[in-house]
Amino acid sequence: MIGADRLSNDLAGWLDRTLVRPGLLPPERFEEAFVACVASAATDPDAPDDAWLAFYRNTLDALAGVPEPGGTNAEMAPVHARARSLVAGHDVLELGCCFGFLSLQLARDGHRVTATDLTAGTVDLLARMAPRLGADLATRVADARAVDLPDGCADTVFAVHLVEHLPEAECDAVVAEMLRLARRRVVLAVPFEDRPNPAWGHVRVFDTGVLRRIGERTGRPFTVSEHHGGWLVIDL
Repeated sequence: MIGADRLSNDLAGWLDRTLVRPGLLPPERFEEAFVACVASAATDPDAPDDAWLAFYRNTLDALAGVPEPGGTNAEMAPVHARARSLVAGHDVLELGCCFGFLSLQLARDGHRVTATDLTAGTVDLLARMAPRLGADLATRVADARAVDLPDGCADTVFAVHLVEHLPEAECDAVVAEMLRLARRRVVLAVPFEDRPNPAWGHVRVFDTGVLRRIGERTGRPFTVSEHHGGWLVIDL
């Protein structure tokens, strides 16, 4: 059992390093183990939301401060900081938000945010946690390849650490959908890995050349850069 004070997204990295990589936990059981670890910190096993709230608060505090070196929070803090600096306009849409840490930070920055993900349970968790964290945002279950929202519904559309989970053709579908949804800017961020990390569900790797080819296929002005991974920014 993990104490609530130790719950944060660093738990994901710890499980990967200590159980998945040594072969003690199959990658397909990673999510189940992660949820079980968080739930184990709940004082009432039938009401785990307090444990999840601690998980969210501790993660957001770490991302806003000085994360413990070597952990998942330390890896993601500069990624989220860069993303927040790239917002153009007020209305923001995030595709594949997962737990929604970036969307929560963007909402706290004063943006009008819609956070979407394909996993209904994760979206429902974020919807329950956001008001308790003082964040005002909209949530929606959506497939990033076909989002049920109108054209040009957001100034900036993000897909941060999403498309490495998808094969190439589906990645292009996501980018096309982002271009449809955005009024001003599309931001795609990916990790740079030597091989896909199965614990995170990654299926392909990226480098600056791959990102440039994606940008070229859009026919739009774009920039590619490196900052704790790769970034493709398309301005409309």
